[in-house]
Amino acid sequence: MAVVNEISSPAPERGTLLNAQALWPFAMAALLAVIIPLVVAALWLKVLTSVAIYALTAASIALLYRKLGQVSLAQVAFMGCGGWMALRLSYGTGLPFEINILAGGLFAAIVGMVFAYPALRMRGLYLALVTLMAAGGFGILINVIQFPNGGEGLLGFAVKAASYMPRPWLAQTDEAYFRYCCAVVALGFLLIHLHERGKPGRAWALIRRSEAAAMASGINVTFYKIWGFALSGFLAGVAGGLLAGNLQLLDARSFPPAESVMIFALTIVGGAWHWYGAILAALLYRFLPALLNDIGVSGDAAYIIFGVALIHALMTAPRGIADLFGRLMPKGSAR
Repeated sequence: MAVVNEISSPAPERGTLLNAQALWPFAMAALLAVIIPLVVAALWLKVLTSVAIYALTAASIALLYRKLGQVSLAQVAFMGCGGWMALRLSYGTGLPFEINILAGGLFAAIVGMVFAYPALRMRGLYLALVTLMAAGGFGILINVIQFPNGGEGLLGFAVKAASYMPRPWLAQTDEAYFRYCCAVVALGFLLIHLHERGKPGRAWALIRRSEAAAMASGINVTFYKIWGFALSGFLAGVAGGLLAGNLQLLDARSFPPAESVMIFALTIVGGAWHWYGAILAALLYRFLPALLNDIGVSGDAAYIIFGVALIHALMTAPRGIADLFGRLMPKGSAR
């Protein structure tokens, strides 16, 4: 992809892992967590909780695209893997919610490591097709086995009235769960920041520029590519667990393969080179269709807007909408 080759992000500077840039997501999460539950109705609170969750998924896509130049169209499938594991452990073991979503993230990370092997030999369109076919395979598989709903056996599925996944004890209400999701998403952004500022970020930056140069410098290209896909899968898996807690049940219709293409495209539109680009992508993906429905316009009209926005981004603003805001924000808050 020409855009990938033409745009390269600068290598992370050495120094402290935490800087002012790392505090921006926490400041925004704290502000939104306080204000939003006070000013929006219950339906919109559900929508904005979904926005927060998908912001983490968009951030996992942006990580691979920005740091390694890799296109993954399987992030929604990673969310499904994380959601499936979180549900199964919740119904089968009664473990705390936090352990369930971490286990879902680890399961998705393992799946992400498997996806990393094709990335060792291909990239761009070919890798995108492989990951999209894998997402399609997940869609078929989950239609067969279904998501756990409290049933017996290994799969935990039974044809009956489904029981609901319990939420964490400190986030039983929708308002508290929105704040909970904001905190988890901010921690996910911090995890990405720490990787980018540390040794993995420097290795990824060199690999993106030239794998041959990276190997000549003594960087284990295979290891760091697998690491990147594992981290991306982990974040998407945690987002899947949060989505399971938000809806309190999942079904196969929650993760259609085509949605992986859509959320990747919106990540590019939002801006993969800025942390708040993921938030803009999630707002376009979840908030805009709901807003159109609320004003009496079919939510499907959002797809027309998405298409126009993507063409505009590819032609005139390859760094996305966030780059325009980045010029207005204090120095160091972008990226």
